[in-house]
Amino acid sequence: MTQTSPDAIRQILSSVRTIAVVGASPNPARDSHIVTAFLHAWGYTVFPVNPGHAGGRIAGLPVYATLADIPGPIDMVDVFRASEHVPAVLEETLALPDRPSVFWTQLGVRDDASAERAEAAGLAVVMDRCPKIEIAELGLPRRTPEPG
Repeated sequence: MTQTSPDAIRQILSSVRTIAVVGASPNPARDSHIVTAFLHAWGYTVFPVNPGHAGGRIAGLPVYATLADIPGPIDMVDVFRASEHVPAVLEETLALPDRPSVFWTQLGVRDDASAERAEAAGLAVVMDRCPKIEIAELGLPRRTPEPG
């Protein structure tokens, strides 16, 4: 069952530190760019993932082609791709040697079969929500970046 209660979402956003934004855009007018920049400014360690822009920068951050290219474990995968791409992103997520604890899809992005599969694999799932909006609505404080 996907996580929808304010308490569950508060706990998720308070516990994760590293977030991969799959589908991040280099266009500053796009929501995926705005959310990437916001999460970084809010104190999360953010890894934009966009194969068409790998090696470049989005919101000042290095861009990776795939989740597997990210150097080190991530806590949350935030999917900014159309719903039909969610199963492939989940496959990539589940193939990671250190699985994230959270699989999140943005507003308008939903795939119930993938949600069930992710939960069966032990991931917390949030679908059809935006972490930027949730942080504002819950009044969560900025994070203190971890040293190193």
